Amino acid sequence: MTTPPALRFEAFDPASLAARAGRIALLAEPGAALDRAARQLDRLSRGALRRLVASRAFAELKPGEALEMGFPAGLSAEAVVVARLPRKADAMTARRAGGAIAQRRGTGDLAVLAGGHPMAAELAFGLALRAYAFADHKTAERPPPGAVSVIVDAPEAVAAAAAPSAALAEAVYFARDLVNEPANVLTTTEFAARLEAMRALGLEVEVLAEEALERLGMRCLLAVAQGSASPARVVAMQWKGAEGAALALVGKGVVFDSGGLSIKPASGMEEMTMDMGGAAVVAGTMRALALRRARAHVVGLVGLVENMPDGRAQRPGDVVRAMKGDTVEVINTDAEGRLVLADLLWYAQERFAPAAVIDLATLTGAIVVALGHENAGLFANDEALAEAVLAAARAEGEGAWRMPLGEGYDAALKSRIADLRNVGGREGGAVIAAQFLQRFVRPGVPWAHLDIAGVTLGKADSALAPKGATGWGVRTLDRLVRNRFERG
Repeated sequence: MTTPPALRFEAFDPASLAARAGRIALLAEPGAALDRAARQLDRLSRGALRRLVASRAFAELKPGEALEMGFPAGLSAEAVVVARLPRKADAMTARRAGGAIAQRRGTGDLAVLAGGHPMAAELAFGLALRAYAFADHKTAERPPPGAVSVIVDAPEAVAAAAAPSAALAEAVYFARDLVNEPANVLTTTEFAARLEAMRALGLEVEVLAEEALERLGMRCLLAVAQGSASPARVVAMQWKGAEGAALALVGKGVVFDSGGLSIKPASGMEEMTMDMGGAAVVAGTMRALALRRARAHVVGLVGLVENMPDGRAQRPGDVVRAMKGDTVEVINTDAEGRLVLADLLWYAQERFAPAAVIDLATLTGAIVVALGHENAGLFANDEALAEAVLAAARAEGEGAWRMPLGEGYDAALKSRIADLRNVGGREGGAVIAAQFLQRFVRPGVPWAHLDIAGVTLGKADSALAPKGATGWGVRTLDRLVRNRFERG
């Protein structure tokens, strides 16, 4: 597993500054006084730091961005990174500044001179998130990463403030690793094994094999998996940090989606290793809750399948029976995620009687057409839950946008030969998929559906993640649990 950098929080030692190797980073703002460490660094560099901070280039930076000064005179460091960060910056700006520093981290040691900045812990969190690099399948030798020291006025206090974020960073890394893994490595059984290993953190983990799923009547989920040599698995994770009804998190875990017999175009199919993104977010969130010993009762359910066009694969026109009892006409085998979630949603309610249910899935291309790669689509039957999810997403800087539901969309799901079919037409595809899922939510159960197809895999580097898996949703769900479901 990829692990975040181990951040050391230290007091400033003036005598060591000139001899520090690697890179030094610090915080500044045009027109503001330099702090004690920055003043010493300016003296050592013969005024180069003040000239940089007074430059037009630095003034044109947005808060949270950074410039680099290479091989400064008077210092052993190979570079000085200067991030623009006002003292009254908010948490997200501080995280972006940390991310900007991480992008310029280099391969040696890094010392971040944060002094008495009130957002030093958030800066450290952003640095940790952006330092992620997935290199499990690269064979070239890589030097071990250098040490990262955060130099602050009150090391113990800042370290304590940063501790919950360190657990969250590890959980985001875990989710990113899962999404980045190729499907020949992260099979359904390997995925289940990685989740079973989290028992060591105090999670209760149960793996249901195909025989158990057959007895439960999960024929929709099993139908998706029947064309693959990789067997279906459902994994139930439970964190019992409090008494009372649980929040249920449900994730789509299609480890590879060829589209089945309704096969996808070859171009871009390699990205369908990320179709288990919903399951990765659920797994990452459960890891975060266990690591920080959350005072909440949360259940995480993931359905792990592979959608392949084997001779045994389900066909367009097949009729399958869901665990709920409804029959579904399969019009398109590439609309498989909703079949997996239908059985998982019903199982979550039958077994756990949750206080609320939230499902996450890379469900539709239609949501990408609607919202691009900036926002996940949020659908909900409960206003309070919807607003709580949106508030958590805003607080964590993870984009989410409320989408509609309505009975008028149900007409697209009418089947001539079954209770409903799994797709409608092209219009409103993401909404119709959500309407399908809502059929498997009992009246009175607060439910939200997050379509994360556009936000799971970044097409380019971002402030807090390199190109590839983003881990979108782990921070939002952890924040949601803190805000709404923790007790005591």
